[in-house]
Amino acid sequence: MILIINCGSQKTVYIEQAVDLVCNFQTIGMLELNSIDLNTFDGIIISGAPILIADINPDKYLEIFSWIKTYEKPLLGICFGHQIIGMINGAFASRQKEDRDWQTIEQCNESILFKKLANEFQMMEDHCECISIPRGFNLIASSDSCVNEGMQHKTKSIFGVQFHPEVSGNHGFILIENFANLCLNNFSLENK
Repeated sequence: MILIINCGSQKTVYIEQAVDLVCNFQTIGMLELNSIDLNTFDGIIISGAPILIADINPDKYLEIFSWIKTYEKPLLGICFGHQIIGMINGAFASRQKEDRDWQTIEQCNESILFKKLANEFQMMEDHCECISIPRGFNLIASSDSCVNEGMQHKTKSIFGVQFHPEVSGNHGFILIENFANLCLNNFSLENK
């Protein structure tokens, strides 16, 4: 079973629909995290949020998600989730030009997350912020809109994508399916 953490995104229902094609899931709000044992799940997806992390003091959110530092199972952050994973690991957030359209995403490095996807694929964007590459992560995808479109931890099954696969049609569903299958198969990067 996969846990979906809904950080307030209206797109979370589409994450649920994509995961539901592969396995069972449970959705909770980010403020409910302290009431649940995260280790009972095969993996976790952190949704986007209507929050501009570069414009606020992020300490509240960094505290809510401090468990990321020691989490050992597969983890995928989408948009805000991507930014939080990065910031927990030392990345910096900054404002950029608003992008709420389709972008061509280019793979920079091979990743299990992009299995069955071409070297370039289309994904929907919905952001006006980006993050730097955090310590311990490899850049796996980039675009003309944002340098860090995708990142992967060097030794753990932790991924982040700035774009929104859940509203990006078949390519997005393939990405989420790849992550769900990784969770269900107890996959680790060391087994790759």
